[in-house]
Amino acid sequence: MDGLMHRVIISGIGVEIPQATISNDELVESFNAWADIENIRREAAGQEPIKRSDSDFIVYASGVKNRHVHTLDGILDPERMTPRIAPRADDVLSVEAEFGVASAREALAHAGLTGADIDMVICAASHQQRPYPAISIEIQKELGIEGAAFDMSLGCSSAAAALHVAFNLVRSGGQKRVLIVTPEIITGHLNFRDRQTHFIFGDASVAMVVEAIGPKETRPGRFEMLDTRNWTQFSNNIRTNFGFLLRAGQENTSVVEMEGNMIKQVGNKVFKEVTHAAHRFITAFLADHGMTPSDIRRYWLHQANARMNAMILKLALGHDADHDKAPMVLERLGNTAAAGAVIALKENHEDMKAGDHGLICAFGAGYSIGGALVRMM
Repeated sequence: MDGLMHRVIISGIGVEIPQATISNDELVESFNAWADIENIRREAAGQEPIKRSDSDFIVYASGVKNRHVHTLDGILDPERMTPRIAPRADDVLSVEAEFGVASAREALAHAGLTGADIDMVICAASHQQRPYPAISIEIQKELGIEGAAFDMSLGCSSAAAALHVAFNLVRSGGQKRVLIVTPEIITGHLNFRDRQTHFIFGDASVAMVVEAIGPKETRPGRFEMLDTRNWTQFSNNIRTNFGFLLRAGQENTSVVEMEGNMIKQVGNKVFKEVTHAAHRFITAFLADHGMTPSDIRRYWLHQANARMNAMILKLALGHDADHDKAPMVLERLGNTAAAGAVIALKENHEDMKAGDHGLICAFGAGYSIGGALVRMM
């Protein structure tokens, strides 16, 4: 470290969206086919029936009409309702690393760099395929990157948290260029038999290059990072209990029971509590820089719920925000976890003018919130 504070930019952004899609109607048909069979069993056992799902409910509850998935095979089969992803040998690139590398190559190309120019990789995602070797190190090897790598996870705030880490490492001189990779194959951990969550998520992979520039250097069309911030507060309202100790708590250790241990949330509490927490976070963060929410040209918020984002910005701005102010990709992609805000950024920034300010802000399980204040160069 050289003791100087460097200017920091996001020099490259990459997005990889899988081709396979599932519409609300297709998802509902599969869910209801399973529910009809399950309710016969429940009736015989004297249990409460499962309420059928419908497309109108999904749009009202989330704003999602379609989602892209890494692997379609198996998801819509009422007898399986889980993607069928074949295991790979240890010496073959893992599924998550492969997905991450695809977006990483796009980010490097956008930045005009190669793997040799990067000195750190952070794989920041809501779910990691395994604890070790770290997925980031596997990505590092595949891209021919020297230096170091590590995995981190903070739910849907993972990419924003990684921006916070990368910004401060590069600004302080600890690293020169950091590659953040966020491969989200969240459908592999989703309970498609849970009416409250089966429709929410989709898969996507994103990547960003964070690097230092000279005191007077300019990079037209790129964002200078002015500051980042993170906030957390414990809550069980978005939770998964899947982990290595799950096996240790079961009598049959050869079969791990997934029911009740996948993603679950108390939707109404999450909506209310995260909406107010995000509003407070945004206004306080901007106030510390002598700014108000109206000073921000564009918001790239976490793509979880259309009504939630609308409420957060109405509280902050005092009026409704349109797509130009706060672009949404949720309707066609679903909630892509930590990748969502970055996709919105990638697809909606080229019309911004030099000097325009933007705010990347993600929120989710934890609770956790992460933000990055940027300015177009």
